[in-house]
Amino acid sequence: MKWKKESPETSVVGRRWKPFSILMALSLIFTSGCMKMGPDFLRPDSQSIVPVSFEQAQESALAPNLDDPWWEDFSDPVLTKIVEEALSNNLDIKRTTSRVLEVRSQFIQSRAARLPQLDVRGEVNKRRADITTGQRPSSQRLTIDGYDLTLPASFEVDLWGRLARSEEASRADLLQAEENRRTIAQTVVADTISLYFQIESLERRIQITEDSIDTFGLSLKVAENRYRRGLRSVLDVRLARRLLAQTEAVLPNLRQDLGVAQQRLAVLLGSYPTTRPPNRHPKDYFKKMAPVPAGIPSDILKRRPDIRASEASLKALNARVGVAKASRFPRLALTGSLGYSSVELNDLFDPSSELRRIAMGLAQPLFDGGELQARQRAAEARYQQGMVDYARNLLNAFAEVERALLSRKEQLERREKLLVFLSEARAAQEVAENRYLRGLINYLNVLDAQQSRFTAEQNVVAVDLSLLVNRVNLYRALGGGWGDPGPVEPGKDLYEINIKEYLL
Repeated sequence: MKWKKESPETSVVGRRWKPFSILMALSLIFTSGCMKMGPDFLRPDSQSIVPVSFEQAQESALAPNLDDPWWEDFSDPVLTKIVEEALSNNLDIKRTTSRVLEVRSQFIQSRAARLPQLDVRGEVNKRRADITTGQRPSSQRLTIDGYDLTLPASFEVDLWGRLARSEEASRADLLQAEENRRTIAQTVVADTISLYFQIESLERRIQITEDSIDTFGLSLKVAENRYRRGLRSVLDVRLARRLLAQTEAVLPNLRQDLGVAQQRLAVLLGSYPTTRPPNRHPKDYFKKMAPVPAGIPSDILKRRPDIRASEASLKALNARVGVAKASRFPRLALTGSLGYSSVELNDLFDPSSELRRIAMGLAQPLFDGGELQARQRAAEARYQQGMVDYARNLLNAFAEVERALLSRKEQLERREKLLVFLSEARAAQEVAENRYLRGLINYLNVLDAQQSRFTAEQNVVAVDLSLLVNRVNLYRALGGGWGDPGPVEPGKDLYEINIKEYLL
């Protein structure tokens, strides 16, 4: 059997890359055989915290349908449009999206640390030297040019899994950042819907107040007319004027609260805080919503982004315990370089100018005053803190569900009682006004009946707002859909508020 003779060019190329071949081979060998220091992450056991069922839930409740977009259950196209605008333009969401991009870049950095590093270096230097020539002592100063071109490579062998644990921690940080972004989006959606309902409630209260002012104005005219006819004393006129003035004084506060709520909603939508006049609403505006089943308590662990973010944070803390532990062991580094060095630029790439180097280094701290051990203990303590935070966040999540379910049950009962109160107040006002016109009662009875009706109407609007906001809180506590805010491209201007038209 005859072997093919290797050409000089091929042999030079083979020798040229031999150090890097050795470096890569060693790196693969050591990488495949490295171990990971520190404990592997295990999901916390929550059996002692997760209940079998919610205490305030209905016994026949099934798993709820919490898919996106849950706000369409309110059957309000204006509300749906506003929520979509908030998901697209809210500045808090944009900021957290940029935070995800930042953490993603940090994860890429930690992953790159596990790979060999290859650089290129070029150097031109001038060196002056005194050279002795001839038999008679004499010296001559010469300038020598030097040209170097090298490709240095380095690789840290991850014997104890320090770099692997660091990458694991960065990956968990990225997951936590993404879940935090969804938590912020969920919060923005809930706040947007709650403010929308608050604005509508204030508009209804203004409408009730304005209608009551009209009614109290007519009553004042009746009292003045009866006074002029000598049928009643001036006290009736004074009482009627007092009630009218008292009700008119309510309007400025309501308009102020409405304007503030409108401005807050505009900021959530990423626009300039403006106000508008109140809208009028029909009297039968409130549509009784179907009850939301509470579902299975363990679903909170899967649905709520804040719980998943807390678990990701715990995973990162666990990985950093391994990083701190592995830092106490020796580090093994492989280095090599391939290049050329010549005093003549024309001969720089000549095979005779070739330089090759490969080295292996081992570093181990001998005395650090207990610093590395203290770092490990600090990392372990932070992990224990993370465990406590996870349990606390989980308990708070269940408390939010139970509170929302309890509030809903009690507010529904309160609304039924208030509707009875309102019905009786309207009937009592009608009877009182008729009896007053017939001269059977004094104006104090009319005044009390009118104030009771006005209070009843305001209370019904308030309890309607409580029920609507409670539905929002319940969806949020159960981990309902929060929308999917779109990604932000790197380098895009995130502050896009046009206020030129509002400048003087």
